[in-house]
Amino acid sequence: MASPKKGSNFYPTHSVQLFIFAPFTTLCHFKFIAVSQESKELYVVPAKFRKLENLHILFWLVKDLCWCLLFKPLGIVMIAPTLLVAMWITWKNRHIIAELAHNLAITIWIMANSMWMVAEFYGVDETVKPYCIIPFSIGIVILLYYYLIYAPLQRRKEHIEVIQAAVVPSPTPVAEEV
Repeated sequence: MASPKKGSNFYPTHSVQLFIFAPFTTLCHFKFIAVSQESKELYVVPAKFRKLENLHILFWLVKDLCWCLLFKPLGIVMIAPTLLVAMWITWKNRHIIAELAHNLAITIWIMANSMWMVAEFYGVDETVKPYCIIPFSIGIVILLYYYLIYAPLQRRKEHIEVIQAAVVPSPTPVAEEV
């Protein structure tokens, strides 16, 4: 691969070799752009919503504590608020794919966890427990898809966009007519 002409703004965007063959100053420039792009992305959670997420954790812990202490009625009652708040959080965060994937996995986890709890309360856990593997597995598959397929593709897409933005040649000056 021939190196670009000195002073040229052209670097091939289709090659990872860009960082290997680019002059050091350009390499630093690209890193600066990448860092500045990442620092612009903030995920701010409103305090009211954060309180609801924290309340959800309390519901979940009370449900699981009831399970451990064999408080059947309260344990079963706590399924509803725990699951409903998990679903609501998932719905409210559906526009952020990372949040959607994680909250969906949590909601499915709570479903499986609740099935298992109720099965243990009524002494049929050996019959029901194998079926709990299905929702647990679905949650894991969702997160595996997010981490192994979706997130790397998004990072690559953003990386290419940053490189393309940095490599766009400056317009050539138009000669003035005399």
